[in-house]
Amino acid sequence: MQIINREIEGNSAGYWALLGGLGALILIGLFAAYNMEHHGHVITGMNNQIVWGLPHVFAVFLVVAASGALNVASVAGVFAKKAYKPLAPLSALLAIALLAGGLAVLMLDLGRADRAIITAWEVNPTSVFSWNVVLYSGFFGFTAAYLWTMLDKTAKPFYGFAAYGAFIWRLILTTGTGLIFGFLVARQAYGTALLAPKFIVFSLLYGTAIYVLVLMPAYTWGQRALGDEVLRRLKNMLVVFIAASFYMTLVYHLTNIYFARQWDFERFILQDGGVYTMLFWLGQVVIGYVVPFILLVAPNTRSNRTAIAASSVMIVLGALAQMYVTIVGGQAFPLQLFPGFTETSSFFDGEIHAYAPSHWEWMLGVGGVAIALAMVAFAVKILRILPESLADEVADPHAKK
Repeated sequence: MQIINREIEGNSAGYWALLGGLGALILIGLFAAYNMEHHGHVITGMNNQIVWGLPHVFAVFLVVAASGALNVASVAGVFAKKAYKPLAPLSALLAIALLAGGLAVLMLDLGRADRAIITAWEVNPTSVFSWNVVLYSGFFGFTAAYLWTMLDKTAKPFYGFAAYGAFIWRLILTTGTGLIFGFLVARQAYGTALLAPKFIVFSLLYGTAIYVLVLMPAYTWGQRALGDEVLRRLKNMLVVFIAASFYMTLVYHLTNIYFARQWDFERFILQDGGVYTMLFWLGQVVIGYVVPFILLVAPNTRSNRTAIAASSVMIVLGALAQMYVTIVGGQAFPLQLFPGFTETSSFFDGEIHAYAPSHWEWMLGVGGVAIALAMVAFAVKILRILPESLADEVADPHAKK
């Protein structure tokens, strides 16, 4: 059967309530950004030791997830899997929206967002931050071009080029994001090339989980058919990506444990770190990996839609915990200015740095998520993103190509 993409009607009270709720959250985020800009970061939980707080947790999570949200579109265009092609437009749209939401949080948290244009002509080739300005812009361009070739029949000749361009660029983008931390040799949590592939693997999991959480409500609330085989394929992707993410986490910590200079840091994260230890074991490992994996492979729950949705929610919560441990926990551990020696001063030498996120930071972070979701909700109303039906007999999930 032919697959036909159609805009959603978007005339129901529920749809306008959704847009209104997201709009309210966006306004709340902008209000928080205004207050942080007007009064300074002194009203937040951030300080001279913890300079990247909760807003950066949300921002980096959304940026990394944006790369992973392109998974389905990449499988369809690069690996020529026919069954995924009906799902590809939403995948590309979600990738663009998540990156926009993440960058909104990032720029509003840093302050003076109006001066971001300076980066266009003041490029510093020795700065990984400067690289990422190019990487973010390129991701928008390649993904938008890929989405255009999927929606416009006249652009079909460029479909393959756009698909490969977006696929390659997403890997470069996530590598650049990982290297923001990988090049920070002063922090024991960072300063390793493992963070680049680690962030790539994490992106695969986070983006796919968010894709599932957007796809399922879109078809349920829009009263469109969503076949079991479509969800089965997405569920299998989640299982593989959970295993890969757990593997990369294990390799990272085992590598650190191998080096004696990293023992104190590993003891801090894995045993004595208080909230960071709890977020690692309970948040990232149990909620983010173990429970979702069991739900997705257990015979009694692996075909249950509620279990698939619940697993995706837990993966997202685990992802936020992981980002918090990586970004905030990595800064909380004291700097080693002179390895092998003991130094003393009045500037927090050897002290675990305290941090508690303020409500302003929560408001800004949630506002960024709302920006991404509002973009998707509005776009599916004006663009032919979603197929009229993804029933098994329409989506042809058994196709070989």
